[in-house]
Amino acid sequence: MLQTKDYSGTVYGGLGQLLYVYAQAKNLDISEKLKSVQNRERFEFQIWRELLDEINQQVHSPALGLEIAEYVQPKHLGIIAYITQSCDTLGEALTRYYDFHRLIYDGGPLKVEVQNESVSIRWEVLPVQLTTQITDEIALALLVRFLRLYIQLEYIQIEQVNFIQPAPKNTRIYQEFFNAPIQFSQPKVELLLPLKLFSAPCKSPDSTLHQIMMQQAKELLNKLPDGTQLDERLQQSILKGLQKNNYQIETIATQLKMSVRQLQRHLQQQNTTYQERVQEIRQLLATQYLQDPHLSLHEIAILLSYSEQSAFQRAFKLWSGLTPHQWRKNQGEKTK
Repeated sequence: MLQTKDYSGTVYGGLGQLLYVYAQAKNLDISEKLKSVQNRERFEFQIWRELLDEINQQVHSPALGLEIAEYVQPKHLGIIAYITQSCDTLGEALTRYYDFHRLIYDGGPLKVEVQNESVSIRWEVLPVQLTTQITDEIALALLVRFLRLYIQLEYIQIEQVNFIQPAPKNTRIYQEFFNAPIQFSQPKVELLLPLKLFSAPCKSPDSTLHQIMMQQAKELLNKLPDGTQLDERLQQSILKGLQKNNYQIETIATQLKMSVRQLQRHLQQQNTTYQERVQEIRQLLATQYLQDPHLSLHEIAILLSYSEQSAFQRAFKLWSGLTPHQWRKNQGEKTK
């Protein structure tokens, strides 16, 4: 069992950018502490709490966490945004969120349990010095915004939201944001969803991943003397497969409604192999991901379906003659 007495987690650097965007939108004073986290991959949860307290002292919002969450964009969520935009259903998206939630918001152990016809998503209680109503509500609000960004809105049905803090004077704000019954002074910070919601379809990718997929598919097709619709579907299937760590040739051939032998023969006619095509796509994706300063090399390795960061680094060195760190540093110098 995870001991939380001395627990000190971290949050993704993109959340620091989210606070900066909110502060600018509200014409708030931007502290040196907030400026200092803008180019960091991660920063301590204690600093996250302090930054929220600083902002709250300026705005005195009755539901600051909900207000900030309204400004979240996929780029603020990092790897989760990349991965989720390739998911087909809410169940798959939440599974990926559970797998990688600590890479975004490591403020406490996340638990997901089925209770009769409902699914409970909750955080374990942290020490008093690390948790407040604001940190709790922004954790739930970010999760709900995450769902609303990627799931078709008519399917978003929340059964209940629970907070451990006492009820504030104005609870209507919470009811309007979550569109669900709200309970305060509860044992856990918790979101209850109907189990049937897990089969709800995700939206078609319409942001970062979609742009990358389209751009990279076109670049790859331009390299082919006789690119076809089949080639375009192949690129997109591999791109999505890499996000899900499910890109084996058998899976991709099934998605393309052809046999493995037919796919291999098609690639052979282009003087290439399936593995070479996967590596081409990995290389192009890697250069895109490395341009996101908040994606760590470990996270990029996950996105490219490498079992270890070292395997990604070796592959990238073969592709470019540089390590990922060197390549990223060179790109940064070019943009100055």
